[in-house]
Parts: sequence; C-alpha cells; structure tokens
Amino acid sequence: MPRKKKYPKLPNGFGQIKVYGGNRRKPVAAFPPATERTCTGEYKQPKPLTWCTTYLEAFSALDQYNRERGWYDKAVPSEIALLREEIATLRKALGICESENKYWNYTFSQVYEDYYETKYNGGKIYSKSSKNSTRAAYRNCAALHDRIFRELDQDDLQAVLDNCGLKHASQELIVNLYTQMYHHAGRYNILKQDYSRYVEIKIPDDDEPGVPFTEQERMILWDNREDEIVEFIIIMCLSGYRVSAYRKMTVNLDEQYFFGGVKTKNGKNRYVPIHPIILPYVRRRIEKYGCLLPITPQAFRGRMYDTLERIGIAKHTPHDTRDTFATLADKYRVDKTYLKRLMGHSLANDITEDKYINPALDDLRTEICKIQFP
Repeated sequence: MPRKKKYPKLPNGFGQIKVYGGNRRKPVAAFPPATERTCTGEYKQPKPLTWCTTYLEAFSALDQYNRERGWYDKAVPSEIALLREEIATLRKALGICESENKYWNYTFSQVYEDYYETKYNGGKIYSKSSKNSTRAAYRNCAALHDRIFRELDQDDLQAVLDNCGLKHASQELIVNLYTQMYHHAGRYNILKQDYSRYVEIKIPDDDEPGVPFTEQERMILWDNREDEIVEFIIIMCLSGYRVSAYRKMTVNLDEQYFFGGVKTKNGKNRYVPIHPIILPYVRRRIEKYGCLLPITPQAFRGRMYDTLERIGIAKHTPHDTRDTFATLADKYRVDKTYLKRLMGHSLANDITEDKYINPALDDLRTEICKIQFP
C-alpha cells in the first residue's frame, strides 16, 4: 500500500486542509480557522470554504481567504517576518512559484473563458437566459478584455459601469459577472484582493418589479437557511428595509432593534424591532462581520440571483423582500399605522397619525412579532 503523502504544516490561524479518500471528484477540503467551541471546550470544525481537486488548489483558496479577511495584516510586527517566511516556505514546498503561475498573466478575457467553461460546462444545467446574460455582461466589459486580470483595480472596474450608459439592470449583470469572476480567480492565487466588492451602480434602480416571495418559496428559503445569502434574504423579509440600508444601520443586540434607513424622510432613522426568528442570524453576522451586509448591495444582488437559481426559486430582486414583509404584515394583521412606521412610509395623508402618534418600541415589537415565517 502506498504511503500517504505528507504536506507541510500550516501556520496557526491559517485554516486547515483535509484530504479525503474514496472516489470523490473533489477530495480535498479547505476549512477556515475554527472559532466555535463545543460544550466540552473543544474547537468545533467549521464547514469547508470549498472542495478542491488538489491540495495546491485548496491552499490557494485558503491563502486568498486569509488575504481578503486581512489575516496577514493582523500579525504583530515581531511575527510578520516569521509569518512571511513560513508562508513562502510552504508555497515553495507546494511548488507555487509566482513567476511560473500561468494564471498570473491571464487577461480579463482568459479568466472569463475559464470561468464560463467551469460554470456552464461543468455538469449543472443552466437556463439559456442565464448564459445570455453572462455573455452580454462580458461584451459590455470590452474595455477590460485585453487587460491583465490581476492588475485591474477598483477604478478600472468602476469606469466600465460609469461609462457604459446602460440601464440599471444591465449594470447589475456586469457587477454580477465581476463578483463571480473574482470568486473563480481566487482558486488560482492570482488576486491582490477582490475589487468586485467595492464597485457601485450610481444610477437609480429603474426595475423593481415588487413581487413578494410566495409561501412555497418561503418554505424553500427556510429549508436552505444555513446558506449565508439565504439567511440574509430571510433577515430582509422580516425587517423591511431597502437593501442599501443594511450596510450602515445601527444594530442594538441588547435591546434587539435596528435603527437606520435610506431614501425618504420617513424611511431614514427609523426603529424596527428585530424579529425573534432572525435574532440568531443577526447576532451571528454582527459577530462575524461587524455589520449585517459586508459586501455592496450590487454584489449581494448578483449573489442573490445565483443562490435563488441554485435552490430552485424564480428570480427575485432584493426589493421583493420589502414586498414580502408588507404581504406578511397584512396576512398576520399588523396594525396599518404601525406598519407604515415599520416600513418608513409617509403618513402625510393622515395629519393626526403623522403628528401625534409616536409608537413606542415595545408596541412596534408586539406588532412585528405577529408575523410568522415561513
């Protein structure tokens, strides 16, 4: 029996790589560092970041993950030199040589072609419209086609959006393509950082259909609530804010409420109690990211579309979660005046309510807790 190949020891806090036997198509798992403990005090192994075909690919995925979370920058000064030496030795032992990595010289078009082949010819069946949307987004990035992918930065990506003259929906497709290409390229250890996180669509959203999630779709969401994107969709369905508000809102976990809002006078600076169903998810995201939405609304939108397609739900926009919140509130008979306060709607047509009714947080909590999910 051949001896099991030994790999260099990974630095503490870097993560873990496990090679599994059997006939798995991708037998190597890359795990992030463990942070949760069991009741006995032992560290609980987290879910894999990704499954890979080789140890080298798994190491590259962990390397990129640690770059994005700033792990290399958090080492104390006296340890930085040792840490860099340790990583350099590990890369050398694994045969990673930047000058020999062909992916370092890949153009935007080459990364796109590799990404497209992996996604659409990898066994899973995608709709014709999904393929057409991806190809259209690529064509609209013509200014980047011949550029070296790893040399692009936020300004390069943003310039395409700012100068394309396209509608909001078409720009969303471009942002979605950016997000997926950077995620795909991360496995090859060619990225300085994921610049797709920082691009923004600077024109108003002109295509919000306002279709709430159906009862069957809400059941599917609930069955997939362990997924981070689905988790956040559920949070939005039970709080009613516009997606951009979640980036900077105040989250008070002690008194269990959100405070913030965007767009209108009534929509800004409003209190919404945290529904008990989503409290564990809100707490987890705050502890992990320091905020509810650690990526741009545009990047989330793209990931939301992909996730819904993957779990078998028809396309919904983030704005549809507001309509879902309103639909649920109506179904479970939330008081109309309180609902207006919760959603940030104007009370201008009712002077009495607008000027004299100022519902306390406990009253709002009583009303929002009427809502059941799924």
